[in-house]
Amino acid sequence: MPAMRALGAEFQKVFTTRMWWVLALLLVAYVAFLAGGLGAFFGWAVEDREAAGSAGNAIVPPGSDLAPLIYSFASSVGYVFPVLLGALAVTGEFRHATLTPTFLAEPQRSVVLGAKFASQLAMGAGLGLVAFATSVGAGAGALALFGLDTGLDSSDIWALIGRGVLAMALWGAIGVGLGALVPNQVAAIVVVVAFTQFVEPVLRLASSLNEVTASVGRFLPGAASDALVGASFYQVASVGTAQSLEWWQGGLVLLGIAVVATLVGGATTWRRDVT
Repeated sequence: MPAMRALGAEFQKVFTTRMWWVLALLLVAYVAFLAGGLGAFFGWAVEDREAAGSAGNAIVPPGSDLAPLIYSFASSVGYVFPVLLGALAVTGEFRHATLTPTFLAEPQRSVVLGAKFASQLAMGAGLGLVAFATSVGAGAGALALFGLDTGLDSSDIWALIGRGVLAMALWGAIGVGLGALVPNQVAAIVVVVAFTQFVEPVLRLASSLNEVTASVGRFLPGAASDALVGASFYQVASVGTAQSLEWWQGGLVLLGIAVVATLVGGATTWRRDVT
């Protein structure tokens, strides 16, 4: 079947380059630092609130459940990596001029793009498993060090992890849509890094200041992702008290962004003549 051959070819393209494991290593280092380091800090702030003072109570309000907050670092900060991998899977074809042989092998361009979408869903899920294994390992170790509950005996925690892996899978598909919309590789990387690390965090903080804007801000992709997962440091850091989306609504928002971006990119840049 053409679709299965195209899907196999996409996985081969990913695994014959260094990019996937380089991004995986960076993801592990990033998440381990945040989940372990901040997990230890939060654990100290909870264990010794007198020493932490008012700052500790502001950062970790009394009664906060630390385990899901710490474990969710895997998705709340790590989602940039599947987006990058998905975008590079598309833009790399333009940069290295491999679209010509790709389309000669499979003339139906929609099949090729669909294979990229499906393969990056799987790759995003794989990065999600790596990210949550890291955040749970580092975070649970930090919590246990301070004698705090790791929550690993709770079905809610494992449900959170499962939803987090799904969120990371959807981010991989969003990366494919972005790559189809912005085929220039450098531009795509700049857009991903700038939006995920600066633009959206600022928008989320600003939108939380007002009840009306907060109701709109919860539909931002990062906010929808956090809603799907069910926990996030951003939810603690936000100024307002706006209600987030339900987990399934957050998932639908992410899926909608991925599908719409891919369809629009497929109908525009993906159909242009290959030079």
